[in-house]
Amino acid sequence: MQKQVKQTQCWLDSIIIEHNICPFAKKERDKGSIHFCVNENLDLAQILENLLLECERLDENPEIETTLFIMTQFAEDFNDYLDMLDIANQLLIDQGYEGVYQLASFHPNYCFSDSVETDPANYTNRSPYPTLHLIREESLEKALKHYPQPELIPERNVRYCQELGLKKMQSMFEKCLNE
Repeated sequence: MQKQVKQTQCWLDSIIIEHNICPFAKKERDKGSIHFCVNENLDLAQILENLLLECERLDENPEIETTLFIMTQFAEDFNDYLDMLDIANQLLIDQGYEGVYQLASFHPNYCFSDSVETDPANYTNRSPYPTLHLIREESLEKALKHYPQPELIPERNVRYCQELGLKKMQSMFEKCLNE
């Protein structure tokens, strides 16, 4: 197994699932319906083409619920990543995937716009590598219908990570980087 997948799986299991950052992730991890795609390209056009191939993979494989599209060589700078995310979102719209798939975004240096870099809440969206999470919108809508007050999930996550504190969040994150 590739190092990048192993590190991302550690992050998913020991932070996102174990601490219930995403209350829907455990079910899919247990079912084995999460696809991990490692993209080592530096070229934005090639990355976007590969992202569309992942959309096609989801189209053709209904047993895959979601894809974590891990970019190992691109967008180390968070602002460059945000620029790419805007382009990727527009590409999904242009290719007819609006309402079919949506992107959730994760980055090693993720920082909410109203936050300081050292705020532990940023770890709700920090991952070992720049990662795009391709989510089936229909499945998400179904899951949200059966989850009480889903709009409170982000607030809960921010509060929870802040209660754990920066050192604890950094320690958990570093553990996965050393996988």
